[in-house]
Amino acid sequence: MSKRRVAYYYDSDTGAYTYGLGHLMKPHRVRVTHELVNAYDMLGKMHVLKPKRASAEAMTAFHTDEYIHFLNRVTPETVEELTGHGSRFLVGDDNPAFEGVFEFCSISAGGSICAAERIASGSADIAINWAGGLHHAKKREASGFCYINDIVLGILELLRTHPRVLYIDIDCHHGDGVEEAFYTTDRVMTCSFHKFGEYFPGTGTQEDKGRGKGKGYSVNVPLKDGITDEAFISVFDPIIAKILEVYRPTAVVLQCGADSLAGDRLGCFNITMEGHAHCVQFLRKYDIPLILLGGGGYTVKNVVRAWAYETACALGIEKDIDPNLPWNQYFEWFGPRYRLEVVSNNMEDLNITDGLLDKVRTTALQQLQELPGAPSVGMHDVPRQSIGAHLGFRHDQVERRDDLDIKLAQHARYVYDLQESDTPSDTSDEKSWDSDSDELRPKKRMSILTGQHIETPVYDPAQTHGYEPTVTPHGYPYGYGGYSYGFAEFDMHGAMYTQNAKRRFFQGGTRWDETIDHVVAKRYGTLPLPRSTGVLGRMMENGGRHVADDDMEEDEW
Repeated sequence: MSKRRVAYYYDSDTGAYTYGLGHLMKPHRVRVTHELVNAYDMLGKMHVLKPKRASAEAMTAFHTDEYIHFLNRVTPETVEELTGHGSRFLVGDDNPAFEGVFEFCSISAGGSICAAERIASGSADIAINWAGGLHHAKKREASGFCYINDIVLGILELLRTHPRVLYIDIDCHHGDGVEEAFYTTDRVMTCSFHKFGEYFPGTGTQEDKGRGKGKGYSVNVPLKDGITDEAFISVFDPIIAKILEVYRPTAVVLQCGADSLAGDRLGCFNITMEGHAHCVQFLRKYDIPLILLGGGGYTVKNVVRAWAYETACALGIEKDIDPNLPWNQYFEWFGPRYRLEVVSNNMEDLNITDGLLDKVRTTALQQLQELPGAPSVGMHDVPRQSIGAHLGFRHDQVERRDDLDIKLAQHARYVYDLQESDTPSDTSDEKSWDSDSDELRPKKRMSILTGQHIETPVYDPAQTHGYEPTVTPHGYPYGYGGYSYGFAEFDMHGAMYTQNAKRRFFQGGTRWDETIDHVVAKRYGTLPLPRSTGVLGRMMENGGRHVADDDMEEDEW
């Protein structure tokens, strides 16, 4: 088998974090996988790298500033206050605010971003980050054990140089977070093989095909309990082969969620280690740049076996390794057989009844047949430096402007939310796809732990004893965040705004005076921030023109 240049990303701190006693998600599995890969002497055959941890700024390439700021601050002690008593960011019990959650996310996201950079630069043919693959995270909230969607961040990095990216998800749960992120574009095709039915996250039907420009570029293969290797391969191979023929991706991202293995604590499939790894072997034959990521998997010893074996598949040495496990630090975990195997069980395969599997395969292939072909992308030069560096801003200048930028962004987000609230709702019968949409009514979500729908409470501090809203004389809230800054939809007490007035913004004529560290408005002196952000907004509304004296109230200044 031909050799491939393989880059393997691993941070030894990954296994030091825990979701909490008794929680099914075990970050330690990545460390155990690394130990087994090392015991099989595979590290010397790869380029082993420690990924650079993702910064908060890098994470905001997909996630909202408010959400990233929240993750950077939240602790087990402050989670109730910062989430509005469970009404936002961390809803339900699936995603606890454990100690070091932001650092854990930065490792996961950093590995996937670095893997994408490695592939984009042409320095590797295959890049591996078993700490990644957290596909449920949404733009502004955690979901299904996932806080940061490292997959989306990695794909965004690939899109800087690759015109078309294919994302394949073989996790037992639908890859809803990634599908949602790219639902309206044809530059990323998503294909998910997952359990569907009263099962988390409750999405992923074959009617979900994308929207707008992305119509037809979201492929879903819903399956039922007990699918075996033979049945799974009978749908995987023809569908992926057709995608590669029609879409012609220039890079592929494979999420190797191991909860689709037989015997998983949350999964319900009957796939063996070899059946799971077949997906890696199948894609490797096409010689397309490939990123392998982790994902779900809650029977740790089986997850470790599968990912170690798939590392061997990436190297093309799976036939050369001994099925009897070599001695390693965690050898006792793999008893009583101590073999590199995940065997099937006696589950009934519900996919072969009534020709269900054939219908699913036929529907997916028909969807692909209707696509016009590989979408073209105009070629552009990839920027080699930041906009700030290109414009000549020095680092110290940027730092001095940060506080002003933050406050202006707060006001812009607040006004944008007011405009959005006045926009007529879409009357089409298509489902809403926007992960960044805000609805004031309680939302229903599913729990990955229980599979039950959960109600999202709407936190209303106005109903609490002693609450007094704080506003400027013009009705604007002081500050635009519940906590420090950000969170534009809540005032400093956490109450949700419901005004419907439309306003213009980013047309102000003010400037920043570095000598006094204040915003300077012509004729009217300085505007101390943030207490006068309402007045600053009035200046913006007038397109930078002076506000007439007779139009000003005495208390505005």
